[in-house]
Amino acid sequence: MLTTIGFDADDTLWQNESFFRLTQDRFTNLLADYAEADALHDQLIAAERRNLGHYGFGVKGFTLSMIETAIEITEGRVPSLVIAEIMAAGREMLEHPIELLPHAYATVKALAASHRVVLITKGDLLDQERKLAQSGLGDLFHAVEIVSDKTAKAYSAIFARHGTGADQALMVGNSLKSDVIPALAAGAYGVHIPHGLTWALEHADAPTGEHRFHHLNHLGELPDLVEILRETHNV
Repeated sequence: MLTTIGFDADDTLWQNESFFRLTQDRFTNLLADYAEADALHDQLIAAERRNLGHYGFGVKGFTLSMIETAIEITEGRVPSLVIAEIMAAGREMLEHPIELLPHAYATVKALAASHRVVLITKGDLLDQERKLAQSGLGDLFHAVEIVSDKTAKAYSAIFARHGTGADQALMVGNSLKSDVIPALAAGAYGVHIPHGLTWALEHADAPTGEHRFHHLNHLGELPDLVEILRETHNV
């Protein structure tokens, strides 16, 4: 019995990673005199991985990691104007208009008529609230959960709080690592809809052996999958 559907936000309902990539290109250009692009990228990824436990996910942590990387790569000699440019880039990311992905509105609206739909996203609270408000999707969701990280324990608690338990829930998102694998571990269905760009720290292998795992090409295919699952289980 499928009663509840969880939706990831960034790069599932609206564009996100593309803005990070554009800012990273800007960061690379700012430090071109100090490091090659590949070396700078590797050092930035290392800083992001190291800082996740301190700053969490999102633009603010990314901006702080860029500043830290700039200091490291220049051995403390980074010009103050470069730091100012990095901070300006971070602010611009926090102000960037939302761009919905194809089928996002129609799919959430259609499934909200027959299931409890819950937005489950991680990252900075204020930024995620801003994006949801600008997206025009806010009124469609029965509940919104902004978490520090997506784990099996978090999914179990959310689907118990807003539905009838993880075993009667489905989680859909672009990240295998965050949206699919921990949801499966909690007992839910996990639906992967890949985005063209994926953050390096979100890479994971597809859990192809899991019978509750499904792969779709785009969000527009989700209602048909939900109907197939309903018919299969005579719900």
